[in-house]
Amino acid sequence: MLAHSKRYLARYKLYRVASQIRWQLPRIIEETERGNYKVASLEPEGTSQGNVLLSYMNEALMLKPGEPVPNTHISFWKSVEMAKTFLELGYSVDVISFGNLGFVPRKNYSVMIDTRYNFQRLAPFLDKKCLKIMHIDTAHMLFHNTAEANRLLALQQRRGVTLKPFRFETPNLAIEHADCATTCGNEFTINTFRYAGKPIYRLPIPVGVSFPWPSGKDFDACRKRFFWFASQGMVHKGLDLVLEAFTEMPEYQLIICGPVEKEPEFVKVYQKELYRTKSIQTVGWLDTDSRQFTDVVNRCVAHVYTSCSEGGGACVVETMHAGLIPIVSYETSVDVHDFGVMLKSATVEEIKEGVRTIAEMPTVELQRRARKAWEYARENHTREEFAQEYRKTIKTILRTYFRSE
Repeated sequence: MLAHSKRYLARYKLYRVASQIRWQLPRIIEETERGNYKVASLEPEGTSQGNVLLSYMNEALMLKPGEPVPNTHISFWKSVEMAKTFLELGYSVDVISFGNLGFVPRKNYSVMIDTRYNFQRLAPFLDKKCLKIMHIDTAHMLFHNTAEANRLLALQQRRGVTLKPFRFETPNLAIEHADCATTCGNEFTINTFRYAGKPIYRLPIPVGVSFPWPSGKDFDACRKRFFWFASQGMVHKGLDLVLEAFTEMPEYQLIICGPVEKEPEFVKVYQKELYRTKSIQTVGWLDTDSRQFTDVVNRCVAHVYTSCSEGGGACVVETMHAGLIPIVSYETSVDVHDFGVMLKSATVEEIKEGVRTIAEMPTVELQRRARKAWEYARENHTREEFAQEYRKTIKTILRTYFRSE
């Protein structure tokens, strides 16, 4: 009798929504406290040809008139640009935070875009003809979490200490529910989603700041000075490995730019390397549009970045825009061609080898590689390139999908 009642109730949306929310209650409370349960509703000029639901980041669409879009993460701008694309194509657009796990559709959507959790939650409430596009901004969660766990395990074996995961993500079934996907990552990221057999369209990585070529830079003077720049998740981003590599190479200098102080447990383990090693300077987080950031990168020759999993390492593209040579892990998901150094396994020894390879190059070769990195970033990874390619890609997807209906 009880089983029959549950099957009966499951036909109704209210029961189905409640059963979904029950398991996500802690995250819902967190998102509510952040104010992420608002919906930004936008209308196109003229008659709307349908509704689009964008589940990504909507903070920038909640700003007061005249307030600038935050430059702290490029995803704020990307969300605005993605919504703008559909408005220009004649669609009405509702934008919610991807962490909004309480939103329930009250209208029919022709298209839905999501990055994480909302596809599998909202799939039962969407029209069967709704086109579902996943925007992939990280490697598949199972790979992502496994990669960080392996890094933490390796650190435990080297240092005899256990650190908690900092970048773990809740696994989701977004790609299974999607009809196709877009991503700013390269073949690394795409390959972690290949199993689903869905079409995946690649987009450029946009950045917040484009820098002029540092024409007065003395490459000979900075050949032994390297840069580490990333956001939170120090072990995930490979700072532990980079620190250990540079402590074994005191002849080279390392400047660290990242919110290290937000991870006190990591700081406790690497206190000596971070703050009591002459060849290592920890400056903390710097905004990329600040004069201090420009001054620091102009003193360095290369960006050493050994993340274990990315959906397109925007921080590397940003420093390429500033004229730094990339020394990166394969999992960083950035193409470095013949101007950068690709680390296949990102071990301490391989990092040391990559650093020495760059430091020992002739001055003219350092300048050539830095110039090529700068030119490649300016030609392929700008906001303008992203906007143009996203619009072209969406038009292709819409044409392909709705023609087949």
